[in-house]
Parts: sequence; structure tokens; C-alpha cells
Amino acid sequence: MIDQATVDRIIELAQSRITDIISEFVNLKRRGVNYIGNCPFHNEKTPSFIVSPNKGIFKCFGCGKGGNAVNFLMEHEQLSFVDAIKTLGRKFHIVIEEKEPSPEEMAQQNERESMMLVTEYAAKYFTKTLFETDEGQSVGLGYFKHRGISDETIRKFQLGYSPEQRDALTKQAQEHGYKLQYLEKTGLSIVRDDYKGDRFRGRVIFPIHSLSGKVIAFGGRILKSDAKAAKYLNSPESEIYHKSRVLYGLYHARQEIVKQDRCYLVEGYTDVLSFHQAGITNVVASSGTALTVEQIRLMARFSPNVTIIYDGDTAGIKASIRGIDLLLEEGMNIKVLLLPDGEDPDSFAKKLGKEKLNSYIAEHETDFIKFKTSLLLEGTENDPVKRAQLIQDIVRTISVIPDPILISVYVKECSKLLNVEEPVIYTEIRKLKSKKSSKNAGRSTQAEATTASSAQSISPKPLPNLSTNPLETEEREVLRYLIKYGNEKLGNVIIDDKEIEMSVGEYIIHSLKEDELRSTNPLHDQILNEYEENISTPGFLAHRYFVSHPNPLISSLTTDLIAREYQLSRIHSKYGPVKKDEELLDVLVPRVLTELKWKLVKIKIDKVMMELKEEQEKGNVERQIELIKEMTTLQNVFKYISQQHGERTII
Repeated sequence: MIDQATVDRIIELAQSRITDIISEFVNLKRRGVNYIGNCPFHNEKTPSFIVSPNKGIFKCFGCGKGGNAVNFLMEHEQLSFVDAIKTLGRKFHIVIEEKEPSPEEMAQQNERESMMLVTEYAAKYFTKTLFETDEGQSVGLGYFKHRGISDETIRKFQLGYSPEQRDALTKQAQEHGYKLQYLEKTGLSIVRDDYKGDRFRGRVIFPIHSLSGKVIAFGGRILKSDAKAAKYLNSPESEIYHKSRVLYGLYHARQEIVKQDRCYLVEGYTDVLSFHQAGITNVVASSGTALTVEQIRLMARFSPNVTIIYDGDTAGIKASIRGIDLLLEEGMNIKVLLLPDGEDPDSFAKKLGKEKLNSYIAEHETDFIKFKTSLLLEGTENDPVKRAQLIQDIVRTISVIPDPILISVYVKECSKLLNVEEPVIYTEIRKLKSKKSSKNAGRSTQAEATTASSAQSISPKPLPNLSTNPLETEEREVLRYLIKYGNEKLGNVIIDDKEIEMSVGEYIIHSLKEDELRSTNPLHDQILNEYEENISTPGFLAHRYFVSHPNPLISSLTTDLIAREYQLSRIHSKYGPVKKDEELLDVLVPRVLTELKWKLVKIKIDKVMMELKEEQEKGNVERQIELIKEMTTLQNVFKYISQQHGERTII
């Protein structure tokens, strides 16, 4: 357990530095007193993700996610509350005193956390083996030195070595209390019947990090000649590692990408390492796999500008050129750099160094139209059919660009390079877009049907269905005033012919308790209960308390309440749009409570009317008389509420 005082201190610091924390993952730009960027939780072209330093919250007005810095880390990095606190503690250099978990306690943690512990242990084991064993030094370290990789870079990227012994890691990890099931699930160990062995034995190791710096997987390169074994081997897909959503080196590159507003994309592990050693750190690698939409969106969080660096292997470039279309489709601004024959990013970075390499990139990078045209134009001069196919290929690439202005620029360039009239290109683009729209419409209909079918067939334990609460809107308006303005003085309130000075929070709690109003939404009830428990605590600030709540649902709801300006037309329309809420609290607070009671009574009237009809059909006269009396009472209450501004007089 972590001491509560330490937790509170970390949360308070996180709120004050929320912009710094989130900017490590999202490219934020100042907009007035707030910051804005593209939401990391859903795909969007127009920024709707807001960070408010004054309130210590983030909010996406596209997908609805919101909360404080802790919630952001929990959601973005899939961390538990405790792990998010630990991560922030390390960032703020706050010592967190916590007893070391025993092997038994480790086994009790959830599967994801156990797998993360295993990969962290393995990373340390591989590095230690590299530096502290004879085999590691002679074979693994010898390889890295031969490739010109320094000790500093090795330690920075946590490079390592897995010995030739069949089960060295598997055996030692188990001796230290790590379960075989998690070694197998992370892909570190291969288990078949009576066989237990290390997946990466005899290989140098390249740990793969999450955006928060956690080791989630490994890449291994074999050093001996073996025709049957793959040169490079990666961890299999797992609960913590999805290769299509990871870019090698992004954890080490993210801040420089934002600073330079440019990302360099290379192919392999050593390409990234050599660029870093040359002093260029805004570089990531797809690790030999085909570029995916998820990887592109990862880059886009930090910068929309990407330069793809290819070596001189033309065949390899043609095989991977599909990635350009994907980048364009996601709205990225692309430059392409083709290195000289016989060079790759690894060798070229070592040869030139930082200044010369930066100059070379600036002088030789080109836009994708010129690059793709020069690449595919070879051999088509005397073949009209091949030339037509090339033109169609280029036009198809232009057609996926979402920005119409950028399309027009590229159409002009394409027209000049390929000697094709612009109207012809636009006609082909319209055809392709129309065809794509028709296909997407078909897929959408099919996806909706599949989703509906899946929803019927899957029945996990449900969360409370908030939409079934008929008072959801009114209750949230009451909570908004409670949390935003709870400490504000409301004035003197007449209660039972007595004049009592009350704050907004005291008035709301008193009114709800007096009428015994409870919510069918458990989150609403919890907020009201905890507010009442803390209302007398000196220095209690509801917005800070609930934004920092360990329950992410409450934190998210609070963020939503204080970030938005909910307005009920009957309340605000009388007073015009000029005055702010805080200037009309003596009128608005009684009003929001009246709205809630008005709606509640109306619901009860509707319910009684339905029951009365049923009893009339049954001919049950006695029950009808009871319901008519109840209806009369409710209608009188309804009439009274409708005529009054509130049940209390604010002086």
C-alpha cells in the first residue's frame, strides 16, 4: 500500500502539471487559457481534445473522455490507479515507500500487471547477461561494438543478450518467483509438453517500450549462421503487446518529435540506434513490419509531419510503398528520402554525423509525388499501357488525401510531371472517391448488423445503464452547481420561518435530504454522499476532490460537469445570455432543484395515470379511488411547483 499523504501529494502535483504530463503523449497547442490537440483516444482530423491547466483536467468533446492527469495515464497506458501514481511519483522524483511484493503477492495481481512485471524482469536479466557474463560480453557485446553501438546507447535502450543455454531465462525467472504461465504468455518461454525453453536464446535483444517507457515485448537478432532460424524474431501478440500499435523508439523520440514538429520513419532497430548516436532523436521504426493505421495515428499524436527514409533497395521500396497511401489517408504531410545505393539509415548516420545528416535530409527529401513518379516511371517510356497504369496508381494515391486544398496542389504537380491534363485527373479522382464511398456504405451496413448480432450473443456482467434514469439531465445540472459553486455563499434562506445563512452546497444537500430524493444512478448518489461527508472539512474543494477521485468514472463525470455549460431552457432563457451563472446563483440554484422535483412529480403522475387505466379495464373500483386521490395530490404538488420559483426564499 502507498501512504495516502503521498498519493494526495502526487495527485496535487499532477493537477498543477497536467499540461506537461499530457504533452508527452499529445501535441498540444495553446488556445487562450487552455491547450488543444487531437484526441489520443479516437481518430479525429479536427482537434477537440482540451487540457485546462487552471482546472487540472482534460476533456475530449468528440468521444467524451475526460478526467485528471492520473485518469489520462490510466486510460492511455492501460495502467491501474496504483501504477499510474507510481509512474507520476517517478516523474516528480517523489520517493514512494512500499514493501516489495513477495512471489505470492505478485501471483495475486491481475494478469496484465503480472506480464508487465515479467517483461521488466526479463529486460534487466538480458542487460545483466550482456555486461556481466563471459558469453554476453564476447558474443552479444562484441556484436554491438562491431556495429558501432556505444555503452551509453545500449543502456539507454536497455539492449541485452539471451544466452545459448536452452532455458537460462525460464529457469532463473521461476527461481525468482515468476510464474511459467506469464513467461509463456509474454512469449519469453516456449512450453510444449515436457519441453520448456527460451524463445530468444542465442540472440541479442532489443526491448520494445510502451509510450510510458514500460518494456512490453522484445526483438531478437540471431548471431550464428542458421538457415532454418529467422534472422529477427519478435515477441508474439499478447495482452500487453500488439505489434500493429507499437513503433520502436517512440518512447525515446516523442518529446523531440513535438519539439522539431517532424518524425523520421526508418525500418529497423539499429537504424534508430545509429540516428540517436548521431544526435538525431526524433526517429522511430516500424521494425520490419508493414506500416499500420494504428502506428500512423501514434505518430500523428506528436506531429503530422513525417519523413520516410528508404535505403537504396528499389525492390524493397516498391514492396513497402503502400505505407505512403496510408499516411496520406490519415492526413499526414509526407516527405520521402532515398539514400544512395548501398547505404541504409544505420550506415549513413554513422558516416555523416548530426550536422551533415540533417543537411543531407533537408537537401534531398522530396514530396511523395516526385518520389513515386521517379520510382515507378522507370521502364515505362515506350510502353503506353504501363504508363497509364502508373498514372492510375499516382491518381489513386492522391484520391485518399482528405484535404481538398492539398489535393489541388498535388494534381497540378502530377499534371506537370506526367503530362496529363488536370480535368482528366480530377475526373479519375471523383470516380475513385465515389467507388470508395459505395464500398464504405456497404461495409457500414454490414458492420451495424454484425454489431447488433454480437451485442445479443455476448452478455457480460452489465454496468448500470445510465440512460434508464429519467432524471439524468436534471440530476447532472444539480451536481454541476454543487461541484462548481458549492463553496459560494447563496445568502440567507428562510426555512421553517427561520433565516439561515447557507452556501450553495449546504442548500442543495439540505433540499435533497428534506425531500428524501435519491438517484437511480449510483455515481450520482456516491457524489452526493461523499460531498455531505466532506462538506464540513476545512478547505474542502469539491471540484478538486472529485476530479482527483480514484474512481475514474466519478473523475470523468466531474470533468464533464465542470467542463461543459449545461443549460435548461426554462431556467436560463428568462435571464438572457449576458449574465454568468455565478451572478445568478440565488435564482438558478433553487430553480435547478425545482426542475428536478417538477420532473419527478410529472413522472409519478404519468405512472399513476397508466395504472389508473389498467385498473379501469379490470373494473377494480377501490383501487381506482385510491389512485384518483393520489393523482389529485400529485397534481396539486405539480401545480404548486410550476407556479413557484423555488420552495425556499433566498434573501
